[in-house]
Amino acid sequence: MAAAKIKKGDQVIVLSGKDKGKTGTVTQAMPKDGKVIVGGVNVATRHRKPDQSNPQGGLEKIEAPLHVSKVAHVTADGKPTRVRFETQDGKKVRVAVKTGSKIDG
Repeated sequence: MAAAKIKKGDQVIVLSGKDKGKTGTVTQAMPKDGKVIVGGVNVATRHRKPDQSNPQGGLEKIEAPLHVSKVAHVTADGKPTRVRFETQDGKKVRVAVKTGSKIDG
């Protein structure tokens, strides 16, 4: 299993699909499934019946997962970049391929 190149809290841009070009923050990463959930992107509407927790019922908007290959990390100027790993001071860090800048704080 490869190391996670995209993690929770990363700014990403959608590369393909109905939300192509939208940017957002990763709210949840699922490395075993190879999927991520991005805030405000890939929103699905579900019809819910009324129940104890939601007496009104109605339409519920949820963010569906995207495959990790459909998103790319965003650089400071808003362009997509791939991520590579480098060893700096004996630690493995994520580095943006386009700019060469370190991603991890």
